[in-house]
Amino acid sequence: MGTKSFCLLIVSVLLAYYVYTPIPENMEERWKLMLIDASFRTLSHMAELAERLGLVHYMEVLMMITNMEYTAPISDENVTVTDTEFNNVPARLYVPRKQSSGLKRAVIYIHGGGWCVGGSAMEPYDLLSRWTATKLNAVVVSVEYRLAPMYHFPVQFEDVYTVVRFFLQSSVLAQYGVDPNRICISGDSAGGNLAAAVTQQLLDDDQVKIKLKIQALLYPALQTLDLDLPSYKDNENTPILPKSLMVRFWSEYFTTDSSLYEAMASNKHVPAESNHLFRFVNWSSLLPEDFKKDHVYTSPIYGSSSLGKKYPGFLEPRAAPLLVDDSKLRGLPLTYVLTCQHDVLRDDGIMYVSRLREAGIEVIHNHIEDAIHGALMFITSPTDLALGHRVANKYIEWLNMNL
Repeated sequence: MGTKSFCLLIVSVLLAYYVYTPIPENMEERWKLMLIDASFRTLSHMAELAERLGLVHYMEVLMMITNMEYTAPISDENVTVTDTEFNNVPARLYVPRKQSSGLKRAVIYIHGGGWCVGGSAMEPYDLLSRWTATKLNAVVVSVEYRLAPMYHFPVQFEDVYTVVRFFLQSSVLAQYGVDPNRICISGDSAGGNLAAAVTQQLLDDDQVKIKLKIQALLYPALQTLDLDLPSYKDNENTPILPKSLMVRFWSEYFTTDSSLYEAMASNKHVPAESNHLFRFVNWSSLLPEDFKKDHVYTSPIYGSSSLGKKYPGFLEPRAAPLLVDDSKLRGLPLTYVLTCQHDVLRDDGIMYVSRLREAGIEVIHNHIEDAIHGALMFITSPTDLALGHRVANKYIEWLNMNL
């Protein structure tokens, strides 16, 4: 074997080793998913290197995906698309062209991205909103909230809350021909977190007279206390959201101070004086047996009181909706919760389902055994997966039946 051939062989082996990632056996399109994950990991490695060299913040590099997938607000024969503002907060508005004798439905959508990346104008979110507007003949408001690390909690929450309160005014709904009795709030991942938190907050807002009919939470992040749940352990290195990245997203939501990240990574960030909150996320009682497997619940290890005092946001229900008291759950609307088996956030959604049902709220839980986090992002070429289309169709079908 010649030197060039041998070098080519070595490079090929190393490349194959890098691309190969253990994929759960029940996943479809395994090699395509490996290539997608390899691309994500490469960008993550670049971000880590750039940050260590002091060039840019880690999240600025990840934002390259958001920027590359930007889609202009182009209208088509089915829907009119415009970039606008609701009470000074940017949003992308989708208004269906189809004429109807009655009022339209409406969906307020909140994109994911760990409160740090993502955007309503990304191609997958733009396509999902177009599908929703067209298939439901519904007005869709996709919120463009400000992101960390430039802006920390509660800015993201406040941006979304501002848009929702503004849109729920009778005069605004009349302007777009929306039925005030048929409005949904929806979001995926960090967007699911914001949707859940906003829906809870609206229950105590006497100035908002119009109520949401339903909420749809798609693989949501709902709690900051226990970052060592069975789902975090089972899916520590699963594409597309490994535990290390989710912990980084959580910490960046509140601060760029690395001490919070380090404490969260070791699951020693909750001060002892907040121990009463753990009853809201005790997976030993909130998870069905199928999801506990061989995991054994252990008492929490408490961290420094200083972190809780410096960054109290991570102990608030506005940031972690699972931390709300049971009494605050009872007025919530019909809820759709989507969870994925191979996802660190799986147990967040399942525990919320348990708590909502205990509070007497009607919940539809769609758990997908062969799904990873971020499934809805894989509906556009070249990263489209059959899984993404299946999840999107199921979600829109549920909206159509219940909104």
